[in-house]
Amino acid sequence: MKGLKLSHKYFITYGLPMIKNNFYPYYNQIAAGMAGEGSECLGFDDAISRDHDWGPGFCLWLDDKAYDRIGNQLQKAYDNLPRVFMGFYRKKSQSSKKKVGVFRIAQFYKQFIGLPHAPKNQMQWSNLSDEYLCACTNGNVFYDPLGKFSDIRHTLLKFYPEDIRRFKIAAKCMHCAQSGQYNYMRSAKRREHFAAQYALTSFCSDIISLVFLLNKKFAPFYKWKHRAVLELGSLGRFVHDHITRLMSANDDIPKNDIIENICSRVINELKNQGMSDSNSLFLLDHGMAVQKRIKDKRWQARDAWGG
Repeated sequence: MKGLKLSHKYFITYGLPMIKNNFYPYYNQIAAGMAGEGSECLGFDDAISRDHDWGPGFCLWLDDKAYDRIGNQLQKAYDNLPRVFMGFYRKKSQSSKKKVGVFRIAQFYKQFIGLPHAPKNQMQWSNLSDEYLCACTNGNVFYDPLGKFSDIRHTLLKFYPEDIRRFKIAAKCMHCAQSGQYNYMRSAKRREHFAAQYALTSFCSDIISLVFLLNKKFAPFYKWKHRAVLELGSLGRFVHDHITRLMSANDDIPKNDIIENICSRVINELKNQGMSDSNSLFLLDHGMAVQKRIKDKRWQARDAWGG
């Protein structure tokens, strides 16, 4: 049983009747679903996931006015729901952050993106983390008649403004070129094993993030990045498989060849999307080409190395 399916069944069986029977005047002001931190929100949970705060549960989201009126009572009612469902036990979160239960809509989003609402300008968008954007837009919304929670969610899922996306793509190209195509072999030749491994890991993480940006998807927390990129079409499958090979290769030269193959495939995608016309094999040059195509001169002139 996957966690999202379990959560939805638990809500339909106990959550929705609780709202109808005990909070009917607010029936159309409560949103419900499962989103946030946790492998089940990505659909990646398995038997290992059940060792901490996995289990039947869901989130209830209210605007400030409704929360001030019924938030505490709704939380108490939620806490009194059955502890066992379909053979699974509700477990208390071991972290300091509450994962399920009753939330203010504004506070739910603020804990992930630092804003109680969707970003309103390019600067606000540029300061956001892919991982946290992924966390607050993953999972499923089961019920939202008012639409306030989903309105913010839908705005976020439209992805970064194009100039910000291109700036982030340019930055990832430069970082991948530095760590994978430049520093990995230099460190390996010097027998600087820590530096070589760090460069290799940084390259893998950044190239996966780059594939997500090219697909207009938010990359998840590092633990799930490699698993998640598999779902991003032919480029995602290619990168996933080649990183698997890269992690299992024993010699530096074959590893370097795999890095170059990955970069070549990503460069082809950059060209297919009209982001670069460079003939270079070095991703740094393509990052510079991408940045030159940014329309907003402020972001075109900004230092992408810090992006």
